Amino acid sequence: MSLSLRFLGTSASRPTVERNVSSIALVREGETLLFDCGEGTQRQMMRYGISFSLADIFFSHFHADHVLGVVGLMRTMALQGRTEALRLWGPKGAHKVLRRAEGFGVERLGFPVEITELAEGEAVKRKGYSVLAFPVAHHGAPSFGYALVEEDRLGRFDPERARELGVPEGPLWGQLHRGTAITLDDGRVVEPSALVGEPRPGRRVVVTGDTRPCEATAEASRDADLLVHEATFADEEAERAKDTGHSTAREAAEIACAAGVRRLVLTHISARYSRDAADLEREARSVFPETAVARDGMEVEIPFRGAEDATPADAGADSRNEKARR
Repeated sequence: MSLSLRFLGTSASRPTVERNVSSIALVREGETLLFDCGEGTQRQMMRYGISFSLADIFFSHFHADHVLGVVGLMRTMALQGRTEALRLWGPKGAHKVLRRAEGFGVERLGFPVEITELAEGEAVKRKGYSVLAFPVAHHGAPSFGYALVEEDRLGRFDPERARELGVPEGPLWGQLHRGTAITLDDGRVVEPSALVGEPRPGRRVVVTGDTRPCEATAEASRDADLLVHEATFADEEAERAKDTGHSTAREAAEIACAAGVRRLVLTHISARYSRDAADLEREARSVFPETAVARDGMEVEIPFRGAEDATPADAGADSRNEKARR
């Protein structure tokens, strides 16, 4: 089951020649979730192959560089004849800001817009996963980070043992894998525990939005497969980062270390590092080596842990061996 992020905008506060403002598309098995929607996001979606048929946009907060793009995006959706509902999620203030965006420039869109203000710790539950909103520390606005958390997967099925026990390959393998005991033609009962290992964890991906380093991020990111953390400044601007409610690359790396994540990607890059973010990457890697600085258009795939150990597809498991790409 594929899971990837496409960085549509990686600049802080204002666009640059190299970077658009904040937006990230998460694509999970064909379903797209958008996190923030800065000015020009719809053009970035077209440029990098992200479908306008998405149904959910999660806003970290309502500073202009994270929300202005939703006006144009909704206008385009309307012009394309969209009829399906668009669901918008965010912290306190979502109704006020997003209703204004919905009505800006037209009398009506032609499709319903559903706006939900989330509470701290509230989870949006979907089939196979949930999106958890957690509080972050950013000046001047109620702000959330989001963690996509997949449900545990079925344990690994042992096909060789199944053959040894005389269980014919096919539907009976699937029943056992899903936890149902079976009875063979000779009357023997085979329990799932004889062939199926312990449940395996799903994936966890965390996107912070704008924030100072904080314990809530570390907790939400505990053992995550990927942490996307803002890194607006380098150490030389540490005081400015503190004054403006942002993080340095080193601080983001320290959170990644504390949380025990597998990979860290830095985004929300100040214009001063737009062309060359090598200093940010070097600074973060001195603390947390598995760090990359995002660039517009970059795609990051998130494989299952142990994905190289394939399970038979007819036992209901994913057998794809994904690779991470920059």
